[in-house]
Amino acid sequence: MPAKNDGPDDGSTPTKSEQTRALILETAMRLFQEHGYDKTTMRAIAKEAGVSVGNAYYYFEGKEHLIQGFYDRIAAEHQVAIREVLERETDLEARLAGVLRRWLDIAAPYHEFAVQFFKNAADPDSPLSPFSPESEHAREEAISVHREVLAGAAKTRMPEELRDILPELMWLAQMGLVLYWVYDRTEGRERSYRLADRGARLIARGVALARFRVLRPLVREVHELFTDFLPGMTRAVPDPAAPPRTGP
Repeated sequence: MPAKNDGPDDGSTPTKSEQTRALILETAMRLFQEHGYDKTTMRAIAKEAGVSVGNAYYYFEGKEHLIQGFYDRIAAEHQVAIREVLERETDLEARLAGVLRRWLDIAAPYHEFAVQFFKNAADPDSPLSPFSPESEHAREEAISVHREVLAGAAKTRMPEELRDILPELMWLAQMGLVLYWVYDRTEGRERSYRLADRGARLIARGVALARFRVLRPLVREVHELFTDFLPGMTRAVPDPAAPPRTGP
């Protein structure tokens, strides 16, 4: 059962149900930060939020779904934060660097919390993994950002055959930045911001080179490498540990 979402995200006054859902999520994030993900129970979250345990489970099936709510919140806040960048910048490198920097800005208050639950998210079988089926909505939202980054780059000619591939590769590069950010202990995560800028420069150059027909097979090969072997993105090779499928 997915987490409840009881109203449109249209800027209107939140309903009581939406307020309760937000309260539970806010409380969970605070307790995760204070006590750690593993040591925080749904009962403790409900008690701290002043709701019944049943009410907490009505909105979120479990702690994993609270993390999905966190992912969705970050994605929604990022979508708002990048508007100014995408409306102002037309250069691909500037657009991508701005988008990555805005993500670091949005995520900054959650850095210590991210460190705590990363060991769970790193498990490929965990629903907390950014590559899990449960994370699909947030993942697709993030990939859509990169589609928009590419679509609005005035001087970037993107071959039609790479139109669906490049945004996914750019998102994977962002996941590399996220991993570095989790371990970054520099003041203000200064090295993560530097990595965002340099990564954006490298990606922009790579996208520019992809317009040459001779290099397009290489781009497709890199993409196929990830989709064949990366947990959550695998589309071609079945998991040998998975039970055999039955039926049509």
